[in-house]
Amino acid sequence: MTIDKAAPASASILVVGGGISGLTTTLEAAETGYEVILVEKNAYLGGRVLQLNQYFPKLCPPTCGLEINFRRIKDNPAIHVQTMTEVVKVEGTPGNYEVTLKTRPRFVNSNCTGCGACADACEGEIENELNFGMDRTKAAYLPHPMAFPATYVISEYISSDDKKRCEEACKYGAIDFSMTETTTTVKVASVVWATGWKPYDATRIDNLGFGRHQNIITNMMLERMASSTGPTEGKILRPSDNAAPKSVVFVQCAGSRDENHLPYCSYICCMASLKHATYLRAQYPDCEITIYYIDLRAPGQRYEKFYEKLKQDEKVFFVKGKVAEVSEADNACVTVVAENAVTGKKVRQTADLVVLATGMQPSLSTEKPQADLTFNDSGFIVNDFEKGGMFGCGCANKPADVVSSNQNATGMALKAIQTVVGR
Repeated sequence: MTIDKAAPASASILVVGGGISGLTTTLEAAETGYEVILVEKNAYLGGRVLQLNQYFPKLCPPTCGLEINFRRIKDNPAIHVQTMTEVVKVEGTPGNYEVTLKTRPRFVNSNCTGCGACADACEGEIENELNFGMDRTKAAYLPHPMAFPATYVISEYISSDDKKRCEEACKYGAIDFSMTETTTTVKVASVVWATGWKPYDATRIDNLGFGRHQNIITNMMLERMASSTGPTEGKILRPSDNAAPKSVVFVQCAGSRDENHLPYCSYICCMASLKHATYLRAQYPDCEITIYYIDLRAPGQRYEKFYEKLKQDEKVFFVKGKVAEVSEADNACVTVVAENAVTGKKVRQTADLVVLATGMQPSLSTEKPQADLTFNDSGFIVNDFEKGGMFGCGCANKPADVVSSNQNATGMALKAIQTVVGR
């Protein structure tokens, strides 16, 4: 069953992006009585939070926050969800926008029961984007065990033979390869851009060796490994041989606070690495962890307590120093070269696994929409509250954690409502 509903002719608010910020904005506005269209470019809602194993402040799994939000969306007739949909352009003025939307074909219709027969019959595989290419999935697949809508999707790269297999396997007539890309327009009073973030491309940071050596991974790759729905079903393993790491090095500010890459602090990376250290310590009590940092950012009393607790762990070492180079050593191990900023000495350390704390880059930084938006030099949306009408929300506006994104989303829902009522 799909929850995508046809949008009304003149809905009040359009929310672009179905991550945690977009979900919060949508629900806050809709439950206040306003009609909302929520569009998401992926085949499912949940955004980056859905990819996490746990998230702050309570170290909850994604089901903790997303499940109830999905239920609230499903039960609210004022919310109209369109997945696999992107904004082509926005024309008009606050209170009177015309938005052009482009929707890619899912090749699965509303008859889908989620039985999985199409995936069982399909033989071809594609790279699994959810797991950052660490494994593969069938060309007919459910994107995530808690995907919402819980409807299968078929890749455009499926073979002709697999198309036939899927059609024959489906007992419900849910497979429809006649679907094509469609373009529609909607009229709305306000647009909230909750387009989120993407991990900075670590292959661009030449000195850190990502992409050249198997046992150098990113923080989001480790997050997926730690998840029971990830490529290793919750075990953090060395990619080269699937062995349990006995030593792990974290490289902070990988691409952040660097004028050649992301000049700003990405806010979440320090706490993410501290959280990842707890994952490793729970799985491997003898694993030694070293965190190389410029400055450690633990904003707020709760995060500071988390940091202080981890500092008491005798297997976790903090070294203030910027990493200059990461290279491969014997037995597929990895060597990190850094300067200890406290002692002034050059440090050379070899570990089984290196994790790059890659920065947060706004999704719109590389592909800006045709809309009257203002961006700063880093690609974050700069809100103009006097003009109103369109607003950047969550990580589309600035680097933020889940808590801050939710708070910001509530505020942007109010701004959107104010535009609707003409205040």
